[in-house]
Amino acid sequence: MRRRTWISLVIALAVLGALVLALYLRAKAPPEAARLLPESDAIIYVNLKPLRAATHFDEAQVTRSSDLDRFIDQTGIVPERDLDAAAFALHRMPNPHGPNGAVAYSEVFVGHFDGRRLAQYLSSIARSQETYAGQTIYTIPIEGRQLRVAQLGFDMVAASNTPTPEQIHSMIDRSRASAVSSPGSSLLAARFHNVPLLAQAWGIGHIGLPFAHNGQISFLGLQLPVSSESDLVASIRWTTAVPLHGGSADLRVEEFAGDPMDAERTVNALNALLGIVRGIASAEPPRGPADIALRQVLDSATLQHRDDRAMLHASATLDQLKAILSAHDPASAAIQPETTSNTATSKQ
Repeated sequence: MRRRTWISLVIALAVLGALVLALYLRAKAPPEAARLLPESDAIIYVNLKPLRAATHFDEAQVTRSSDLDRFIDQTGIVPERDLDAAAFALHRMPNPHGPNGAVAYSEVFVGHFDGRRLAQYLSSIARSQETYAGQTIYTIPIEGRQLRVAQLGFDMVAASNTPTPEQIHSMIDRSRASAVSSPGSSLLAARFHNVPLLAQAWGIGHIGLPFAHNGQISFLGLQLPVSSESDLVASIRWTTAVPLHGGSADLRVEEFAGDPMDAERTVNALNALLGIVRGIASAEPPRGPADIALRQVLDSATLQHRDDRAMLHASATLDQLKAILSAHDPASAAIQPETTSNTATSKQ
């Protein structure tokens, strides 16, 4: 009897250990949407489910274009409600003055989609269709570019506006392989291990490409002392055990300079720039909650030099993020007069 008890206990512990190991490996593995992306210069991934659960942005009023309204009416897909995750691959274009500009994009979207209605909509706006590996690819002309779209599954859609179909073909090929045999692109294999565990949003590679000008990265009107060729890993991770319930978001950006002296120069230059920005901000009184929140986030920023890496850390609470985002939301300004008018009417 005692022997059977020990055997049962060992089996239970082995099963529990295997389950814990599987969950750990799953947490450490790149998300499937990112693994399906083709070879690229950079990858950006966003998990929208925890953000939606915390901020309820899907319940906010949104002003939409007529094209987006038509898309929602015909497909039943409401992006802020139905989109759960998105992964983007950034492709540097050899001719920055071409129809794609400096960067082309490939995307994988995960969410709740009505496949039949989406296929009907894509077919109605596509200039042409092709079949590749059993999947229909819809080619849609948009502002001088060709957007290729394919449904990879009932909950997954891929798109690419690169000049050739190579990238959309690659995503279809990866989706047809099993999750185990699809490790992803070479960039994902090389850099994903630098992404903090359980980060809700992250980017790896030359993620400054969309903001690059003359070889430098510009952001919010400021030219950063970081080359557009820099290999970066940026992430946002909530520091509490229960994501987005209290605590704060930890922003981390690492530059892999390749040389300790280069990394030290980057930290010194960024420290000087951060000091200037803080000085300018403190010279004037804050103009509202968003201004106060932005200053608090800037005050939390620290820079560190470690071997060949330059690292920036900053933190923001959920209330601070809401204040900053609401101030830069074009929809909030657009709906404010209507809301005020309705309120005034109801009081009469």
